[in-house]
Amino acid sequence: MKNPLAKVAAALPPGTLAVAGGTVVLGAASYVHLGVAGHSLTTDQMANVSLLWTIVMSIGIGVFFPIEQELTRIVAARAALGHGAGPVLRRATVLTAGILGLTLAALAAAAGPIADGLFRGDKALVAALGAAFFGMAVCYLTRGVLAGLGRFGAYGTQLGLDGGLRMVLAFGCAAFGVRSALAFSLILAVAPVIAVLATLPPLVRAVKPGPAIAWRDLCGGLGLLICSTLLSQVVVNAAVLSTKLLAPTDSALIAALLNALVLARVPLFVFGSLQASLLNGLSAALAVGDRAAFSGMLRKIGAVVGLLGLLGGIPAVVLGPWLIQVLFGAEPVLGCLDFFWMSAGTVAYMFAMVLGQALMVFKRHNLQLLCWAAGTLVLLGVTFVPGDVATRVVLAYALGSLATVIGMLAALRRSFPDRTAPGTVEPAHESAPSPLGAGVVGE
Repeated sequence: MKNPLAKVAAALPPGTLAVAGGTVVLGAASYVHLGVAGHSLTTDQMANVSLLWTIVMSIGIGVFFPIEQELTRIVAARAALGHGAGPVLRRATVLTAGILGLTLAALAAAAGPIADGLFRGDKALVAALGAAFFGMAVCYLTRGVLAGLGRFGAYGTQLGLDGGLRMVLAFGCAAFGVRSALAFSLILAVAPVIAVLATLPPLVRAVKPGPAIAWRDLCGGLGLLICSTLLSQVVVNAAVLSTKLLAPTDSALIAALLNALVLARVPLFVFGSLQASLLNGLSAALAVGDRAAFSGMLRKIGAVVGLLGLLGGIPAVVLGPWLIQVLFGAEPVLGCLDFFWMSAGTVAYMFAMVLGQALMVFKRHNLQLLCWAAGTLVLLGVTFVPGDVATRVVLAYALGSLATVIGMLAALRRSFPDRTAPGTVEPAHESAPSPLGAGVVGE
């Protein structure tokens, strides 16, 4: 009889465990980075770092993470057919550079209002924000190709190096007495770029020549996916930004909320290990018409998500108010009930991410976007009702995520019968791999 850990491992998509180590290091780095900053900076400086970190982890992920998802799908499909990923990488580099250029241009055009509204007039932090976006762009571009080729060793190494460097640089700033919000913010740009450069050789060796790829195949669903991901990041990160708008002078609450959300979202860092392989697994099952495998994977991942929610949520609710004071130097402005709503929101958010992946393989990008839009509207509605600011923003996170889950369940139930009857199943994408895990090359 399998032990519980073996059962959990068997429920995970191929490649998950290879990425888990790097994900754990990168997740821990967020706590160390913010914790050291919290003990090194003034409350106002820490509020600025908190806002910058939130923007990077919301808008940055929303814009650039979809590139990794699409590249993973496309490159894995080509690998299954024996086609090299060279043409994909070249065109994806151009596409990523274009998206990054537009993002930086918009940031530069609005530098003044952004600095005045969010960073107390400090334009240097706007520049640091742009540098962090550059770091994210190159990371997600290379990780998408590595995941698609099954180079999970290099993928995990990049994650681990990124996280390790963030911790080393944060401790270095503290050791040398650096008391600058800009220095702690630039860590978000320097660490990922160095990690990409260190893992570039295995990427170059793995990329082979192959047939050209059309722009429409690379960009087809990217616009809708970017919009969906941006809205998902609004839902998961809105609490800090909403508090800045509703209580702009309450720096203690702003910093404490970021610390609390990072703590309550521990399961999300572990869940991130699934992202590189879950989409391919679901796509492959649907592509070959295996409804049982598709449903079974969703049930198993659902059980893993529930377990993660319990393991992370219970300690956060019980110990959270004390932990953020000890670990991050936060002021005692949040209670156990606030942590309960944040933990509940995290569990619902993870379920929404799983169901969103399922909708993607049904090519229902539009329905996925609609569900995240509905969740965002619920979040906004709850945020702006009268009441205590802290209670409103954490409750909005929980109810917005729950509304998204309900919408996605309804959308998925409507999609299933049409696409899974024998003889009527369409491939998840034209280029989706056929057998589960085909074309994956281990390291």
